[in-house]
Amino acid sequence: MRSQVTTALPDSERGTASGGTRERRARRCARMVRTKWRRPMALRVGVIGGGQLARMMIAPAVELGLELRVLAEDEGMSAQLAATAVGDYHDLEVVRAFVRDVDVVTFDHEHVPQEVLRALVADGVAVHPGPDALQFAQDKLLMRARLEELGVPQPDWAPVRDSSELQAFLDEHDGQGVVKTPRGGYDGKGVRVVREAGEAQDWFDGLADGEALLVEELVGFVRELAQQVARRPGGQIVAYPVVETVQRGGVCAEVIAPAPHAAERLVRVAEEIGRSIAEGLGVTGMLAVELFETDDERILVNELAMRPHNSGHWSQDGAVTGQFEQHLRAVADLPLGDTAPQAAWSVMVNILGGPQTGTLGDRFAGAMSEHPSAKIHTYGKSPRPGRKVGHVNVTGDDLDDAVYVARAAAAHFD
Repeated sequence: MRSQVTTALPDSERGTASGGTRERRARRCARMVRTKWRRPMALRVGVIGGGQLARMMIAPAVELGLELRVLAEDEGMSAQLAATAVGDYHDLEVVRAFVRDVDVVTFDHEHVPQEVLRALVADGVAVHPGPDALQFAQDKLLMRARLEELGVPQPDWAPVRDSSELQAFLDEHDGQGVVKTPRGGYDGKGVRVVREAGEAQDWFDGLADGEALLVEELVGFVRELAQQVARRPGGQIVAYPVVETVQRGGVCAEVIAPAPHAAERLVRVAEEIGRSIAEGLGVTGMLAVELFETDDERILVNELAMRPHNSGHWSQDGAVTGQFEQHLRAVADLPLGDTAPQAAWSVMVNILGGPQTGTLGDRFAGAMSEHPSAKIHTYGKSPRPGRKVGHVNVTGDDLDDAVYVARAAAAHFD
């Protein structure tokens, strides 16, 4: 982009109609000024998906000098401030038109079809994470098979195509299991605990030829954890502290960073798992690995997300480099930032549903007045029961105090 610099000369210094020396000198000076003040073109990062994760990339993109462009599914979505296009990400030509003006493509979610992703790569577009990695976040059966090849610890599992196969698995696992739809499930959707094969019959009835459900052992766990790492295309990897996540109704409600009472072995194993998955799958960008800490002292992989993740929202205010900045650094192939915590404890509490009357905006003043240490982040979404509409971060030296303040501040938005 060129600076708009105009050099004007007084009438007494203008050259002749044929171009005098003064006029030529003035043109040379103007060219020198424009060259001196020309700004380098910003790297353009295109985000497919206009949800809250894309929204929270906007501020760090500005700070990094990146130009963020968003392909939103609909008008008025969370990331509307950066939405340069609205369209269906399932439509290859819509996506091609969007990526024409960006240097690298990344995602707000994992739902872009493989055929679209692979067509972009064939077109020479830089896609991070690429389709070869993203397929394992899109399909849980593929994920389980690949993690098994990598030797990553995980629950016992099997693909099941009908009730008889499911019943055989249940019989081998104390008569219980967790059935999942391989694609599309999140926040507790597409997941059922079953004790009889017939409890999943409606899902079997909906399968197309050749499709299967995933069944996993029902793990006896003492808590859920999450390990985040970031990886650049060239292979540089950094890891965040392992955190504890608290689920309510299948939805993440709270996160504590770092995970309390985490033995040195647990911290080491969680980081090794995160790093090995990022390297083994060739992930670029942020990777979140959801984990179970079992009652028999195992650490098992539950789910993967190849993008910023709810378990990392604490890092916006609690780490030297927040996950949204880190994701942008990684996909733009910039040096990765320090992941160290900035306080002894960070607590994130989700705002779920929002107020039954009025708006989220109505509640800010009260929350900020009573809890000035709380950092409040909202997503530009209208309230709806169970919907993630924002979160609160609190950092401090005392965990109990940080938990209390975060919960109290979030309660203002109920």
